[in-house]
Amino acid sequence: MHHLIKDTNRVFIGDQIPEKYLIDNNVKNVNRPKAVFLPLNEDEVVEIVKYAHTNDIKMICRGAGTGAVGSQVPVLGDEFIIDLSLMNQIKSLDEETLTLTVGPGVLLEEVQKYVENKGYFYPPDPGSKMSTIGGNVSTNAGGMRALKYGTTRNYVRSMNVVLSDGTKVKLGGLTIKDSSGYDLKDLFIGSEGTLGIITEIQLKIIPKPKHQKSMILAFNNVVEATDTVLSILKNGFMPTALELLEKEAVLYSESFLKQKFPSQVGNAYILATIDGNDLKEIESTILVIKQLVEKQVIDFIILDEADEKLAWMIRDNILYALYALTQFEMLDEVVPINQFGKMIRYTKELQEKHKIEVLNFGHAGDGNIHTIILKKDYSDETWKVKRVEFLDDLYDKVKELGGLVSAEHGIGYTKKSYFLKITDSNKIEIMRAIKNALDPKNLLNPTKVF
Repeated sequence: MHHLIKDTNRVFIGDQIPEKYLIDNNVKNVNRPKAVFLPLNEDEVVEIVKYAHTNDIKMICRGAGTGAVGSQVPVLGDEFIIDLSLMNQIKSLDEETLTLTVGPGVLLEEVQKYVENKGYFYPPDPGSKMSTIGGNVSTNAGGMRALKYGTTRNYVRSMNVVLSDGTKVKLGGLTIKDSSGYDLKDLFIGSEGTLGIITEIQLKIIPKPKHQKSMILAFNNVVEATDTVLSILKNGFMPTALELLEKEAVLYSESFLKQKFPSQVGNAYILATIDGNDLKEIESTILVIKQLVEKQVIDFIILDEADEKLAWMIRDNILYALYALTQFEMLDEVVPINQFGKMIRYTKELQEKHKIEVLNFGHAGDGNIHTIILKKDYSDETWKVKRVEFLDDLYDKVKELGGLVSAEHGIGYTKKSYFLKITDSNKIEIMRAIKNALDPKNLLNPTKVF
């Protein structure tokens, strides 16, 4: 296998495989892969894939390893892991078509900094800025700004993909419209490495808005906060971001960062940002929103630049704080926006019913909730039973409200059973037919999604 990549520093076999490939925050039963490869270019990927295809070896594609549902984890054992983190070049910026060409291993944070230094903007903004663009595309990552700007899907112009037998194909292109056959590009976006391996991506970028302002709205309880979100949206306002934070979630982040959230009253917060090119228009919009919500809020703070940075840092670090301070499971359910408040309230009913502590935060403007269930003092055996009872109830409600198991993290390994349970079986069969057509040997990321 060393012949597949000549540089032996980029091939690990058997006992040489580094520990980071054998552990995961979300999956306990990580099995040992056969080998790990770190290719530098598409040609090396093709060689690895062709060898694996000929020898019937399963393959898992990996980026920064920040995935939240175990998509990048070997659960069978004896797979090849193809780690694309060294394919991390920002290759070119075409200012005529507003297109940035990158390798799949480039970090989201690097893309954002690079384009903003040149006066442009890459809107997708998942919480993990250290995730790779390839990983973002593979899960159709959303993040904080999806309400106004959309998800990763809306910013992929084209991508190069290697199929399970080593065939190379380019999907998409620079045209704005496309009614020429099946939309294969969008089929691969969000496919979690089950259909092909992404080796290059052309991203759409846009001019950077000149101004932005953020505000915090504090409430006595989470129900009042969710009702206010609907009120803001129904009145025609379209913030860049509209985040819901329960106080308990903020407390974890405060403890982790040794910093205080700008508002210290109430039990639930909305953190909102408005951006645009006219500062006076932004300021007047904020004042109109303030008048609209003044009867519901117990605190309304228009943030200066330093507090805005602090508030968003606390929001971004909730997950890292939980990893550092406790054991938990993070969910990623999404419901129609008019059912958002009902779903939040139901999580609190389940907290009482199952005696499991629940925290909620997430993207209130688009109906995507990150429900956190905390293990606390439960033994592993008790927790195994209680989490299943909780999740059975929760996903039944998600289905009842017309929602989905995942909004932006993907299905991977940890959510597969619930995805299969609440999804129309005809849709699953269509997905399996597509998978079988593109990967008949089932070599790409097997056991994931379905």
